[in-house]
Amino acid sequence: MKRLLIIFIAVFYCTGILAQQLNSSDPKKKTISGIVQEQSSKMPVIYATVSIKDQSLKLIAAGITDEKGAFKLDDIPSGNITIEITMIGYQNITKPLLIAAAANHINTGTIFLNADSKLLKEIAITSDQPSISLKLDKKVFETGKDILSQTGSAVELLNGVPAVSIGPSGSVSLRGSSNVLVLINGRRSGLTQGNALEQIPADQIERVEVITNPSSRYDASGSSGIINIILKKNKKGGFNGQLRLVGGIPNETRITPSLNYKSDKLNVFSTFGIRLSDYAGLYTTNQSVSNNGTTTLMNQKQDENRHDDAKLLYFGADYQISDQQTVTVAFLKNSTHDHDQTALNYNYKNHGSKADSSLLRNGGSWERRSYNQLEFNYTHKFSRPGKKHTIDIQYDFWNSDKDWNLGTKKLLPAIETLPAIRTSSIGTSKDFMAQTDFTQPLDSNTTLEFGLKTENRRVTSEFRAEQQAGEDWDIIDYINNQLNYNELIGGVYTQLGSKIGKLAYQLGLRTELTRVRIEDRAGIYNNNKNYVRLFPALSLTYQLAKGGAIQGSYSKRINRPSLNLLYPFNELTDFNARFIGNPELNPSYANVFELGFLKHWSNFTLNPSLYYQNNKGTIQDYIFRDQNGIFITTPVNIEGEIRRGIELSVLYNPLQWLQLNTEFNAYGFKQSGWYKDHNFKYSGNVFTSRLSTQVKFKNKLSLQCRYNFTGAQSNAQSHTAAIHYIDFGAGKNLLKDKATLLLDITNVFNLRKYQTTTTGSDYVMEQTNIPNAARYRLTFVYRLNLQDNQAIRQAKSGNRD
Repeated sequence: MKRLLIIFIAVFYCTGILAQQLNSSDPKKKTISGIVQEQSSKMPVIYATVSIKDQSLKLIAAGITDEKGAFKLDDIPSGNITIEITMIGYQNITKPLLIAAAANHINTGTIFLNADSKLLKEIAITSDQPSISLKLDKKVFETGKDILSQTGSAVELLNGVPAVSIGPSGSVSLRGSSNVLVLINGRRSGLTQGNALEQIPADQIERVEVITNPSSRYDASGSSGIINIILKKNKKGGFNGQLRLVGGIPNETRITPSLNYKSDKLNVFSTFGIRLSDYAGLYTTNQSVSNNGTTTLMNQKQDENRHDDAKLLYFGADYQISDQQTVTVAFLKNSTHDHDQTALNYNYKNHGSKADSSLLRNGGSWERRSYNQLEFNYTHKFSRPGKKHTIDIQYDFWNSDKDWNLGTKKLLPAIETLPAIRTSSIGTSKDFMAQTDFTQPLDSNTTLEFGLKTENRRVTSEFRAEQQAGEDWDIIDYINNQLNYNELIGGVYTQLGSKIGKLAYQLGLRTELTRVRIEDRAGIYNNNKNYVRLFPALSLTYQLAKGGAIQGSYSKRINRPSLNLLYPFNELTDFNARFIGNPELNPSYANVFELGFLKHWSNFTLNPSLYYQNNKGTIQDYIFRDQNGIFITTPVNIEGEIRRGIELSVLYNPLQWLQLNTEFNAYGFKQSGWYKDHNFKYSGNVFTSRLSTQVKFKNKLSLQCRYNFTGAQSNAQSHTAAIHYIDFGAGKNLLKDKATLLLDITNVFNLRKYQTTTTGSDYVMEQTNIPNAARYRLTFVYRLNLQDNQAIRQAKSGNRD
């Protein structure tokens, strides 16, 4: 930590000098700057039009506010002028100003806009904002404005978020890469590990932010970027709440009541959810293996039925100590009880002959998980606009245990019952995080930010596999071990943002110290990894005329292996194939460059971008056959990968009742490296797209259809066929808008199939995975106290969102 402190002081000193040099005023140039905020919430007003006029009301200069509500206009003559602020939904503001000849810069301070209640009412009746808003540094998906995002889980919601896709095992990818950091309320969480995102109801998510090239303020993890899931909090005055009831086929029963209260200083939010869900999966494998000139064929079919019971409790409160200080405390608990049943049929034969052997394996598993999260936030907003200090503390603790019972019977050439197998896994985790951030405006255009963060995670995982021997149980292949994982990450960052005319820049540097210790009870693994890395970031934005902008950015990122990639334990459900983690994995690093363009018209938004990633030490799955002929999949580090891509996002609202959005992503990649005797050198291209249409009728009926496509892709070992599927949704407001009835169908016509062909020196394996069949859901939502109480002041949000 001493080294971190020295680096932090050096960077802070350098950026302070840089700020002074870059912001020295030209005495012949007069500028006007200020900040525009909403009167009631004190939140910045983005894209408000700022006009400067002379005494004859002739336009001298014009511009728009940025994402902090700030504006700056240059080349303003001295004398009497008028400044005018306009924004749809707000009352216009006109202020006279006198610019003295001796003045070089005029700061108007904060200008507050009042909502135009009449205009807002008309807008609410005739039109809605789109569910997706495009910005240069991120894409924001508003869940409440999209029919298909209001039911199901967070996993299904993410399938509709721009540039995001979900794999058959629940893994999250961004722009086709799984090297992405998923956050909840801006922080790492155990709810993003494995399939835990299935436990978060989609209706409890306010929005999802996709940040493809993050600034130094964020953790350096995730070479492809960050996905930030923001949970809902109460925003209405007085008592209010809602009740959500969901029924579906296959069975999906959800009951989610929420009750909230907001007063002048206190904001209390609470949600309780119950979920009962069934899933049906089908997996098939056709395999050809050559041994000493003999080819053996195997056909495998696996039928899977999963049942999940889950309970979610989330409650907390914001307390406004003063006009500038707010404290937030919250607690989240998620507990699940899952019961899975599977049946695997294996049929073997030699090439050209009839089946010579057949096996049937039936299994059942029971898993209990309990995840708990405590969070605290203190926010101090100073009287000077933009100056802020925050402190965040979060403590996560969870435990899980899972048991498998497996019975195997040989059907050919003769019926024989084989010894039963059982496995047991027990896991616990404790994760403590503390973070503080400070934002200091240096002048009306320049802001300096810096912060410290420390996080300590301790995970224990125990696994045991046994085979029945008469009345006793024997350990299988010495699989009886416990792995202890301890990770400490300390981070410090500073970044400077400012403007020079129409050019805005943000320069940042983050330093992270990582200490990882892995050890096990059997003494097989004993790894200690200590390293310090610097992660610079740079962003340049040039404002074009009429609301357009170009942004270029660079950042260095790290991709630390997730816990499930490190665990060396493996379930024995399928005796033909297993996944085994690799405790020897090292992190990979990426240099990421991106160039983006953003242009807003009245009903059309265009956002193309080019990106380039140079990854070193890339983590890649390696598939091989062990001495027993079992296919083993394990992650390994290869030399690297270079990826070049182009992405296009388009929003189009040609009519008040019609919304269209589409996105395309195409990239080429080159991989290189060896692992043991296997060459991973390969190059290929991938194309993905998504098209969504939403239609709103006068009778408050809405329809939505979404088409998803992922083109075929390959690597040095496998080829995956193209994937496409359709989702459909319909919504109708009832009871004077106090209630909503929703119908959604995901994976219409069961089109979503994952087909992969893996080729080795002596085998070919074709797999088709259908983890989830089409799902039909009907949702009823009833809301209490729809009207905001304008007499109650809006509590200031903390650092949570």
